[in-house]
Amino acid sequence: MSPLESGVLVLLALLILLTTGMPIAFALGLVAVGALLLTDGWGAMSIVGETFFAGIAEFGLVAIPMFILMGAAVASSPAGRDLYEALDRWLNRVPGGLILSNIGACSVFSALSGSSPATCAAIGKMGIPEMLKRGYPDTIASGSIAAGGTLGILIPPSVTMIVYGIATETSIGRLFIAGILPGLMLTLLFMAWAIFACWRAGYSFERAATRFTLREKFQALPRVLPFLVIIAGILYVLYGGVATPSEAAGAGAMFCILLVVIIYQLIPKRRVDVKGLTRVFGDSIRESIMIMMIIAASELFSFTLSSLFVTQSVAEWIALLEVNRWVLMAIINVFLLVAGFFLPPVAVILMTAPILLPIILQAGFDPYWFAVVLTINMEIGLITPPVGLNLYVINGIAPDISLKSILVGSLPFVLCMVLGIVLLCIFPQIATWLPEFLMGAAI
Repeated sequence: MSPLESGVLVLLALLILLTTGMPIAFALGLVAVGALLLTDGWGAMSIVGETFFAGIAEFGLVAIPMFILMGAAVASSPAGRDLYEALDRWLNRVPGGLILSNIGACSVFSALSGSSPATCAAIGKMGIPEMLKRGYPDTIASGSIAAGGTLGILIPPSVTMIVYGIATETSIGRLFIAGILPGLMLTLLFMAWAIFACWRAGYSFERAATRFTLREKFQALPRVLPFLVIIAGILYVLYGGVATPSEAAGAGAMFCILLVVIIYQLIPKRRVDVKGLTRVFGDSIRESIMIMMIIAASELFSFTLSSLFVTQSVAEWIALLEVNRWVLMAIINVFLLVAGFFLPPVAVILMTAPILLPIILQAGFDPYWFAVVLTINMEIGLITPPVGLNLYVINGIAPDISLKSILVGSLPFVLCMVLGIVLLCIFPQIATWLPEFLMGAAI
């Protein structure tokens, strides 16, 4: 059996297990162990454990649970409400300001929490009812929140960027900075489409009746600015070489927990909510273990594909394709898009990045630019069926809006992301200029 035929059988077995609802880590591990047993016999079992644990024996992975803890602390607090209210006070007199407030709050909160579902839930619970009350179309109200929640895996600090950096041995600090301008670009594209769609639907952007004084506008900032300072601080210590990603993540998590305790517990209640903090740590541990299990199982799965010469054969086959490099990039994007429909971003990155990176480099593409393109593809998967986690989160917090309406409202934002990928292909400097300006050219 040829390596490519072996690869097809392995992938089919994986898809069958995933369709049964088996957890991704278990499906990856089971398929990998089964393939090794069939090809090498029981002797292969001697390296299974070593390969599995080698996948998580990387100091840089410490940053993942720290950033998850940072996000859990923020997501468990009323920080999303305060962020939304602060933006609404400053933009409520701007035509379409409520849409801008919601998408802006999503972009900032998703960067703080790093979780798309948490962002949809936190901002959507306040933003969607308010938009519906003011007469905004339900498709735009729900779709803008679902799409805005995806920005967290692109705008730093991003767990998916950390995973990509470890899988491809690229600089995590440079990856973070590469995602800033594309993240802002997508935010602006989302805002532009939402306002245009409302105008096309006949919605009249009336100025909000409530007027906020300058003092009231500044009163909303003290609870929000400290969290924004933490994000800025993390980026500074990373690109400035002051600290490693793990150190920056640990400090960011500590400061976020302290801020949540001080701002939302000690000041209003004069006491610490120990049960709440216990729940934050428990949620962080569960999510961290899930991601670490996927990383370890993906390492074993990648080892199996390599031992079957599947990885090498696929890379050689793609390299021998006599096509323009942009046609090659289009093929890769379609592949990533389809993979993102069925698998979470972390699993797709771990399974594909090590295979695709040599091909990308050989074709003359920048690995940090490609990381941004890959991440936007993963964002699309978060708001498209059959997985489309954000769609179901929105349906859960706004049951009066049908899943069909949420999907219809989200699809134009998918086109915005595709447009973002096209703009990145035409102007790769959107992703590469800031890292080169701050950190110099990549070696």
